[in-house]
Amino acid sequence: MKKKIVLFAGMMLLAMSLPAMAHFQMIYTPEAALNKGGKIPLALVFTHPFEAGHTMDMGKPEQFFVVRSRGENTPKKTDLLPTLKPVIWTSLTNSGAAWETGYTARGGDHTFCLIPDPYWEEGDGFFIKQNTKVIINVGGEPGAWMEPVGLPTEIVPLCKPYDRWTGNVFQGQVLFNGKPVPGAEIEIEYMNHKPLLDKKAFAKEAAAKAPQDSFVLQTIFADVNGVFTFGIPKQGWWGFAALDLDPDYTHKGKKCSRDAVMWIKAVDMK
Repeated sequence: MKKKIVLFAGMMLLAMSLPAMAHFQMIYTPEAALNKGGKIPLALVFTHPFEAGHTMDMGKPEQFFVVRSRGENTPKKTDLLPTLKPVIWTSLTNSGAAWETGYTARGGDHTFCLIPDPYWEEGDGFFIKQNTKVIINVGGEPGAWMEPVGLPTEIVPLCKPYDRWTGNVFQGQVLFNGKPVPGAEIEIEYMNHKPLLDKKAFAKEAAAKAPQDSFVLQTIFADVNGVFTFGIPKQGWWGFAALDLDPDYTHKGKKCSRDAVMWIKAVDMK
C-alpha cells in the first residue's frame, strides 16, 4: 500500500512539471446526437486541440471501424479502414497528414474506434499510440454505449457520452486489456477551434481564452477502480486521454506510450 501511495505521488509531481501541451488523436464529426440518420463526415486528425497547435503527420491507421448497436440486436462491427482517404489538415501553425471518410448512420449508437499507427515523438524520445473512440447516437434509440468494444486500451463511459448538458459531469472507466487501471492519469482538452471540414483546417477564432497555461491542458487521476469524473464547464467537444496504460509496450525497439482517448460533446440547455 505504501509503495502505491509513493508511486501515485510521483505521478502527480511529474504531471505538475510537464508543459501545457498534449497530443490528442481526434475522430471528429460535427454532432454526437442526431435526430435522423444520413451521411455524416468523419475526420481523423492528430493535433493539439485547445490551441489548434502543431498537427502531427498520421500514418495509415492499423484499424478503423464502427460498432453499431440498437436495442436488443447484436452489435454489428463494420470495417471502415478501406474507406479512408488521405488529406492534409491545416492548424494555426502548420499542416499535417490526416484522414477523412463518410459514413451513413442509422438509428441507435455508433461507436467509432481508431487504432492508429504509432507516432514517433522526437522531443520525448518515444512513440505515441492513442486508441481512440467517439460514440454518436441517431434518433435517441438505445444502444450499447456502456459496453467495452475490446480495444487494448479503452475508456468506457459510465454515462451517455452524447446526452451531456453543459454543467453535467462525465464519468468514464479506464481499461487495459479489459481490466480497470487504478490511478490512471487522464489529460483533458477542449476543442477550442472549430474544425472546418470543407477547408480541412481549424478555424482561427477560439471559443475560449485560457487565463494561464495550466487551463489549456487539465490533468486528473482515476480512482482505485479506474473511474474518473469531470464537470463540463462549456458546450462543445471535450477529449479525455488516459496515458501510458501499458508501461512495457514498445514499438521498433523503443518505448511506446499506449494511451486511450475518448471524445464527448456537451450542449447548452436552451
